[in-house]
Amino acid sequence: MSRSPSPTPATTPATGYAERLSLPWWLWLAGPALGGFLALELWLGAGGLRSWLPFAVLLPATVAALWWLGRIRIAVADGELRVDDARLPLRFVADAVPLDAAGRREVLGVGGDPLAFVVQRPWIAGAVQVVLDDPADPTPFWVVSTRDPVRLAAALLAARDAH
Repeated sequence: MSRSPSPTPATTPATGYAERLSLPWWLWLAGPALGGFLALELWLGAGGLRSWLPFAVLLPATVAALWWLGRIRIAVADGELRVDDARLPLRFVADAVPLDAAGRREVLGVGGDPLAFVVQRPWIAGAVQVVLDDPADPTPFWVVSTRDPVRLAAALLAARDAH
């Protein structure tokens, strides 16, 4: 039995960090339950087409909305930070600061900047503030929710220094 050779680093992209900002399990229970209650309120004992239409529309719409809320992916790969469709070349990263819940609240509240790029999920306590060094871009920093802010900040700085 022969073993296939392992892939070379040139054929596999080097990923320093990857995460999906998925929803907590309890929202997958509460969301459809609330959608079902709303459909039940709209039904109110109606007959005919109106009896099943609220359930046929609201329950799939609730599941689709929950999927959409948990679709954001974060990755540090190939010399850039990827947050959903946004891409930031690591050469413009001046610093990456891990934030706990209080730090995130400060950066997004009183210490916030209206020009900042923010991808924030309220069910995730941690975040990373990525300070930019690009004179051509008016965006002073990015704030990105993450479950492991220390690891994401370290991956950003390590990938930036490697490139």
